[in-house]
Amino acid sequence: MTATVPKPLALRAAAAPYPALLAALAGVLTVSAVVATGIGPVGVPAGEVAGILAHHLTGGGDTAATADLIVWRIRFPRVLLGVVAGAGLALAGAVVQGVVRNPVADPYLLGLSHGASVGAVLVLTTGVAVLGALTLPAAAFCGAATAMALVLAMARQGGRLLPVRLILVGVAFGHLFAGITSFVLARTDSSAAQQQIIFWLLGGLSGTNWATLPVPAAVVAGATVLLLARARRLNALVLGEEAGAALGLNASRLRWQLLVLTTLLTGTVVAVSGGIGFVGLIVPHLARMLVGADHRRMLPVAVLLGGVFLLWADVAARMLISPAELPIGVLTAFLGVPFFLLVMRARGLAGQESA
Repeated sequence: MTATVPKPLALRAAAAPYPALLAALAGVLTVSAVVATGIGPVGVPAGEVAGILAHHLTGGGDTAATADLIVWRIRFPRVLLGVVAGAGLALAGAVVQGVVRNPVADPYLLGLSHGASVGAVLVLTTGVAVLGALTLPAAAFCGAATAMALVLAMARQGGRLLPVRLILVGVAFGHLFAGITSFVLARTDSSAAQQQIIFWLLGGLSGTNWATLPVPAAVVAGATVLLLARARRLNALVLGEEAGAALGLNASRLRWQLLVLTTLLTGTVVAVSGGIGFVGLIVPHLARMLVGADHRRMLPVAVLLGGVFLLWADVAARMLISPAELPIGVLTAFLGVPFFLLVMRARGLAGQESA
């Protein structure tokens, strides 16, 4: 059965007032960040958290108070990284689904996250730092780019990307890259380093500090601006290359621009948070439910929802088995696998043969 190509009608936005929805989501994200910062083994009331954050954001310095140390030095950087990582993964997933016209495409399922992990683990185990703080993100990007190139090359048949073939090839290469990562870990002498890297591979934000934030925040912000600027053209690409060509679209050039940006997003996020899967699958579908498939409206909503989603996933990871910590990737897998199966069933992808 031929894959269903979205019709122009599907690009129309939902009836809900869009500016009001964006404002509401931004408000939910802000309140969530304040509340989540106060949650932990040592609880800090939301009002006190807001006061501490306001003190620092208006130029105030550190104080000797324990709550100030907990909020500003330990928890708030982690909350911000959760927002940045969630926004980046959700945006990458939404764009990839549009580019390949496959509703279950996701950086994790397509092997990008595993490829990025290989690059990052090679840097972590060898100690190479030729680019300083940029070494880890650069290595993760190279790994993700390699994975993307291999998956796209193998998933094509007769010049077309086949939806089911794309997922199968992505899963296969994901296992290959996971095997390479395991081999590298097995060759590592330090058991402490092995434990640290294994926990990182499962996904987590522990150990985050202010020095962790600049690179991922800059990359996610920059990629978001560039991708939003291409949202209208992505709509045309989703409708098919013939429709895009009729509108004067250079489909091949746009596709590669979008794939490079999503690969950069994925590699950068994986470098700082490890292998957190399924965010790029779940969140774009939720965004479409709210505003429809028009990428001009859907992408900003996905960014905000992604931040909220991963922020609270991190809170759950910190608190479910406190004082120990559960890898975020475990939680997102528990949510993502059933969601993936539901989407497969609803869309009838098991019977699709072409895109």
